[in-house]
Amino acid sequence: MITKQKMTGLWAGLPVAWESNMAFDEEVYRSNVERTCKAGVSGVYTAGTTGEFYAMEWDEWKAITKATVEECKKNRTPVMIGVTSTYTLGAIRRANYAAEVGADAIQVALPFWMELDDRQVVPFFKQVSDAAPELGLTIYETMRSKKSLTADQHRAVSQATGRYLAVKANANTIGCTPDGCRELSSFVNVWVGEKEWSNLGPYGATGCASALVYVNPPVILHMLTLLRQKNWKELKPWTDMVTRLVTQGLDPYIKKGFTDTAFDHLMGVATGFLTMNVRSRGPYISATDDDVQQLRAWMKVNTPVLLDLNFKK
Repeated sequence: MITKQKMTGLWAGLPVAWESNMAFDEEVYRSNVERTCKAGVSGVYTAGTTGEFYAMEWDEWKAITKATVEECKKNRTPVMIGVTSTYTLGAIRRANYAAEVGADAIQVALPFWMELDDRQVVPFFKQVSDAAPELGLTIYETMRSKKSLTADQHRAVSQATGRYLAVKANANTIGCTPDGCRELSSFVNVWVGEKEWSNLGPYGATGCASALVYVNPPVILHMLTLLRQKNWKELKPWTDMVTRLVTQGLDPYIKKGFTDTAFDHLMGVATGFLTMNVRSRGPYISATDDDVQQLRAWMKVNTPVLLDLNFKK
C-alpha cells in the first residue's frame, strides 16, 4: 500500500479531454496524463471535480479510470482515483474497480445530495475504505458536501480505517485554518491550494491536489521545493503570483459563472501544457477558445513566468 510519506507534494487533478461531440477523447487524455507524469509530479488523479465525476456515466468513469491508471503505471507515477458518489454502494463499486485496475489510492467526498448526519460520517468512510483494503484513502473535504468535519471526526476516520493518508482541504473546512491544519497534520497529510502554501505551510500543509501544476509544472514544482525547504520568505512572492492569477486573472470568468473544471481546462490550455478541447460538460458553463486567448494575453502581462514552460530556477 502507498505510504503517508508518498501522499505529499503535487498530485495533478487532470481535466478530462472531450471530443467535439463531448465523447471521451482517450488518445488525447492519455497523452496529457503521460506528459504530466514525465513532468515530475508526485502523483496523478482523476474523478474529482475537475475530472467531472458528476457528469459521466459508469462506463465512461471506468474507461477514464483505466486509462489514467495504465498511463501512470507505464510512467511509474503513483495514481489515485476519485470514487465519490451520491450513495455508499456507488462509492464502494468505484473503490472496487480502482483496486481491480491497480490504483494506489482512492479519494472520496461525503455524499452530497442529502447532508449526512454526524453518526453516518465515520461508518461511510470505513465502508468505502474497506472495499479497497490495499489502497490508501484520501478525503476530499468540500462544502459542496454540505458538511465540514471536525478534527475529532478526521481522527476517528483515521483510527477506523488505518489507511487515511491525506485530506484535500478546501475553503471553510478545518484544514484551511492555521490551528486546524496544525492539528490535522499531526496524523494526516493536509493538502491546500498552492496560493495558501506560504500561509499554511508553517502549520503543516504538505502539498496540494493540484489544478495548477499542469498550468506550468516547472514553476509549481519550484514552489513545492520551497515549501519542503520551509523557505517561507522566498515562497511568498510565488504564492502571491498564484493568488493574483486566481483572483484578478480569473475574475472575468468568475463573473461569467465558471466552475472548477472550466477554470482548469482554461488555464492548462492557455499555457499550452495541456493539449485538449477546452470545453467541459454542461449544464455548467464551458470555456471557449476566445477565453483561452484572453487569459493568455492577461498572463503575458501579469504572470509571464507561468507561460514559460521551460522555466528553470
